[in-house]
Amino acid sequence: MERLQKVIAASGYTSRRKAEDLIVQKRVRVNGEIVSELGYKVKRGDLIMVDDKVIESENKVYFVFYKPKSCICSLKDEFNRKCVVDYFEDIKERVYPVGRLDYDTTGLLLMSNDGEFANLMMHPSSHLEKIYEVTVNGLVNGNTLHSLEKGVYLEGVKTLPCKIKVTSKDIEHKTTKLMIKLVEGKNRQVKKMFEMMGHNVKRLHRLSVGGITLNQLRPGEYRILKPQEVKDLKKLALMKKNRYKK
Repeated sequence: MERLQKVIAASGYTSRRKAEDLIVQKRVRVNGEIVSELGYKVKRGDLIMVDDKVIESENKVYFVFYKPKSCICSLKDEFNRKCVVDYFEDIKERVYPVGRLDYDTTGLLLMSNDGEFANLMMHPSSHLEKIYEVTVNGLVNGNTLHSLEKGVYLEGVKTLPCKIKVTSKDIEHKTTKLMIKLVEGKNRQVKKMFEMMGHNVKRLHRLSVGGITLNQLRPGEYRILKPQEVKDLKKLALMKKNRYKK
């Protein structure tokens, strides 16, 4: 059994907060009876109606999306910029980004309509491994790598240890290409880490999250996550979460 407002929100009809307002306003009926109690729980098969419109449960869907450049991780944008959901117009379910990538950052982004899945993936204690390919200005030396791998202070908080590997250096243009593997996902973390060491990021691309990769996807394309992949992601996140609790 689940709370009524959660079921309404999961259907894609509206947000959970607005669903709660609808219940309080006595605009929701369950099996023909008005329900105004926010803690009310419904079971599978119950007939739920909002303003005489039947609420149908929405299938949970999960996608791997190759986020292109010049695209924001939002449902809409006041400046009419391209949003990630614009690439899912052929999907009947209302999906949203699980986490975020900056406007100019490309790569793997999970998309879903499963709120519990999204919260689990994004929770700081889940510590899902993320791998990025990054190109920075300047020739990065060993001391810088060592400092970043041990952890640096960003806004007074030290980053967790990570692994970084230099993949190439362009002596002529004075740039360095690296691979960085970390288990955090704070806002603009990778960019801030390198910037504080004097290396501005020119390009940032996310290759994987929790072992899930883009495979052969091209920018703007997506694929359905296999049921086993979804199961593995949940299992991994819960395992990491429980480990760091101890």
